[in-house]
Amino acid sequence: MGIGAGLRRRLLVMLLVPLVLLSMLNAWFDYRSADNVALQQDQRLLALVPLLADSVIGEETRLGEGPVLLLAPAVEEFLKERPGSAAFSIMDADGKALRGERWLAGLPPTTYNAEFRSEEMDGVTWRIVRQRVQSVVGEITVVLADGSDPRQQWARSIFLTVLLPNLILVAAGAVAVNWAVRLALRPLLELREAVERRSPDDLNSIDVQASPLEVRPLVESLNRLFDLVNAQAESQRRFVADAAHQLRTPLAGLQAQVEAWAQAVNQPTADTPARTLTLQAEQVNKLRNAARRTSQLANQLLALSRADARAVHAQPMQQVDLKALCETLLETNLDAAAERLMDLGLDAQPAQVQGYEWLLRELLSNLLNNAIKYTQTGGTITLRCGQRDEGAFLEVEDDGPGITRAERPLVLQRFYRVQGAQGEGNGLGLAIADEIARAHHARLTLDSGAQGRGLRVTLCFAAPVAG
Repeated sequence: MGIGAGLRRRLLVMLLVPLVLLSMLNAWFDYRSADNVALQQDQRLLALVPLLADSVIGEETRLGEGPVLLLAPAVEEFLKERPGSAAFSIMDADGKALRGERWLAGLPPTTYNAEFRSEEMDGVTWRIVRQRVQSVVGEITVVLADGSDPRQQWARSIFLTVLLPNLILVAAGAVAVNWAVRLALRPLLELREAVERRSPDDLNSIDVQASPLEVRPLVESLNRLFDLVNAQAESQRRFVADAAHQLRTPLAGLQAQVEAWAQAVNQPTADTPARTLTLQAEQVNKLRNAARRTSQLANQLLALSRADARAVHAQPMQQVDLKALCETLLETNLDAAAERLMDLGLDAQPAQVQGYEWLLRELLSNLLNNAIKYTQTGGTITLRCGQRDEGAFLEVEDDGPGITRAERPLVLQRFYRVQGAQGEGNGLGLAIADEIARAHHARLTLDSGAQGRGLRVTLCFAAPVAG
C-alpha cells in the first residue's frame, strides 16, 4: 500500500480519535446534567418533607385508617404530577406504616437528619427520603419516594441515547473520513504511480499544474532533480560524442598511413632481406590491427552515444520498411562474408514498424559484424525479418560458437567480451543493439541457433505494425 495507506491510516486516526473523545465528553456532560437535575430533585423532595408532616392534622380515626391527613397543595401536586412514580408513607416512632405505601415502611432514622437512599421496587429505582419530625400527633417518620430519578433514566437510556448514536456517528464518520481521505489523496497516489511507471530513461518534467497545490513544492523539487540528472547525462553523452567525433579524423588518417605502409611492406623489393621483411610485416600488421580497433572503438562510442534512449526521444519516429532495410544490409556485408567463405542468407517477409531507420541500420550492422567476426570460416549466417503474432521482428542467426546461457545477460553490458572469444572486438556491439532496442521499446533476446548451435539474436517489436 505504501505512502497512500500510511497517510490514510494516520489521517483516519487523527480524525476519529477526537471524534471518539468528543463522544465520551458528550456522555460525561449528559451524566453531569442528569446529576444536576437529580440534585435538584433531592432538594425538592427535602422541601416537601415538612409540608407532608404538616399535612397530619389529627389523631387516628375510629375506622383505623391512621391519622387524619390534609395534604398540602405542593405535596398533592407532587403526587399528581407523577402517577405511579411518586409515593409517600407516614410511620410511627417504631417504623409502623400509619398512612401511605406500606412497602416504604422500615426502620426509622436514628437522627432527625434527612436520609436519602435509592431502592429498587418492581423494576423501578426509587429515590427515597426519610426524616423524623414532630407533628400534632407526636413524633413520626415522613417518607417521600420519587420513581422518576434522572440518574435512573440516564443509566437506563445511556446505550440508546448516548452510546449507540455515538457509535453510529463514529462508524459513519470513519466511512466518510476514509472516503474523503481516499479522494483527497488520489492526486498524490496518481503522482506516485506516474513516477513509478516511468522508465529509467524518462527524465521529462512532471506537470506542476496537474498536481495538488500542497504537493507542488515536491513536484518542483523532483523536476529540478530531473533537470540536473538530465543535464549531467547530456553532458556525458556530449563528451563521448565529441571525443569520438574528434578521434575519427586523426584515426582515419593514421589508419590510411598504416594501410599504405603495410601494403609497401607486403610488396618487398628484391634486395630486402627476408628476416627484415618478416619483422617489418609483423610489426606493421600489429599496428594496423591496433589502428583498426581504435577506429572501430571511436565509431562504436559515437554510435552508442547516438543510440542512447534519452538522446532519440526528442526525434520523431518514422515508418521503417524492415524488408528493404535487411536487403540493404545484406548487400553491404556480402563482401565481408565472402572473404571468409560464409553463406550469408536472407529470409525477409514484408514488415513495417514505427522507429528510427538509422538506428535499426546500426543495430543490424553490429549484429552482422559480430556474426561475421566470430563465426568460423565457411559458416552460415541468416538475416530474417517479418511478422509474428506478437509483432514485427528482426533476427540474425549464425552457427558459430554461440554464447553460454550464463553470459547472455553480461554481453549486453558495455565493454564485456565473452571469455575466450577470438578476433578483434571492444565489447560494445551487443550493448549498442540493446540500447537501440530500448529506444524502440522493443525486446532484444539471445538464444541458441538451430539444433542448439550458434547464436540467434532477435529484436521483437511490441508495438503493432503500422499499415
